[in-house]
Amino acid sequence: MEELEELEEELEEEEELKEVAELEEELVVKEKELEEFEKLEELKELEQLEEDREEEEEQSEESESEELELEEELELENELKEELEEELEELEKLEELEKELEKELEEELKELEELEELEKELKNELKELKEKELEELEEELEEEETELVKEEEEELKEFEKLEELKKLEQLEVVEEEEFEELEEEFE
Repeated sequence: MEELEELEEELEEEEELKEVAELEEELVVKEKELEEFEKLEELKELEQLEEDREEEEEQSEESESEELELEEELELENELKEELEEELEELEKLEELEKELEKELEEELKELEELEELEKELKNELKELKEKELEELEEELEEEETELVKEEEEELKEFEKLEELKKLEQLEVVEEEEFEELEEEFE
């Protein structure tokens, strides 16, 4: 019974793990969509910055302030690139984590299948044991019945013997009485 309860608990845990896995998958998909959207936005910004910079270069002589702005834009571009690289690294880590979770889930599923197989084996063994015990009980009952019948037969024989003895004793008494009467008559 304890093993069955443990199996039921593990089944519930498996269902919970499946739900968690589904939620994690949805979360990963949404995170990827968000990251792609953010990347597109950043790329648009970068393209716009590039276009702005090219336009500024094509214009007449740039002032020092414009050069400073360009430098700032370049710095911003570099920063954005660095952020993108970091986000890509994080995404790779998330993908690795997802693979590890999938592997763990597969192992847990294998364990669950093994436990289910064990449960079937235990049920079969229990059934066989019950059948064997029932057969043994039936055999014992038959033996006891046979012994009881024998005992009853022996008791009946004893009783019949006793009855015969009583009859014989009565006959002896009657014969003795008759003999005594005969003796008296002869006298």
